[in-house]
Amino acid sequence: MRIVVPYAPGGPIDVTARLMAERVKDTLGTVIIENRPGGGGNIGADVVAKAAPDGLTIGIAAVATHAINPWLYSKMPYNAATDFAPITQMLRVPNVLVMNADTAARLNINNLADLVRYAKANPAKLNYGSGGNGSAGHLAGEMFKAQAGIFALHIPYNGGNPAQLALLSGQVDFNFDNLATAAANIKAGKLKALAVTTAERSSVLPEVPAVAEMLKGFAIDTWWGLVAPAATPREVVAKLNQAFVAALNSPEAKARFATLLAEPVASSPEQFGAFMKAELAKYEKVVKASGARVD
Repeated sequence: MRIVVPYAPGGPIDVTARLMAERVKDTLGTVIIENRPGGGGNIGADVVAKAAPDGLTIGIAAVATHAINPWLYSKMPYNAATDFAPITQMLRVPNVLVMNADTAARLNINNLADLVRYAKANPAKLNYGSGGNGSAGHLAGEMFKAQAGIFALHIPYNGGNPAQLALLSGQVDFNFDNLATAAANIKAGKLKALAVTTAERSSVLPEVPAVAEMLKGFAIDTWWGLVAPAATPREVVAKLNQAFVAALNSPEAKARFATLLAEPVASSPEQFGAFMKAELAKYEKVVKASGARVD
């Protein structure tokens, strides 16, 4: 069988897929990883949507491919709501609101309340960067601005790495970054972590509060899981779920995920399906409010 990864090799999603392939080979046999990047993940997801529903082709569903892109792209090659059979959620990686440490010290911003207070007292003086219009960082920023009642100028960059370099060099004041990406610079004191964007504090960074502690209901993070083509028989999905949930819960996998600053989230097909449905509905409002669009 194969797992289609809609992103290039080397990233955390690809690493997760390869780890899972290794962990399930005793129960499912050899699993090949096929990377099909492009179109913001849409190309790879479409391969899964249109594959034979025999359990031999499954793929990664991510927040971008199954919650954001359907509202961001004017034309989609697949229907995120109907073209897939959920297998299990796999991982969640918290996003984190980080400031350039020097900027935070200069502006006397020590926590999230300080940031909101400064932004309200100095309208339009703050800016934030992201990996591009419609990216998770952009949408988190727009959600934050709307719920906090502040304005900060959004500066899109061509990818997450340029956005982080802009933050480190002081070109932008704050970002909503993936915790796995930001962690090294947080530990080095170059970035100041003000809040995580998960509904509750992250076990990876327990001393940093959640945005939701100040802005009730705020929750936006990076997640991914496994899906099969929609017509895959239920008994096949159940077999896949059993194998991958066991792999996710293994001590070896949990130890490896900890190095990625990721939290395993094993779930039933029904739970993952309900979760994706809720995420799709949530991001419809967020994307439309942001005004982001890809033609």
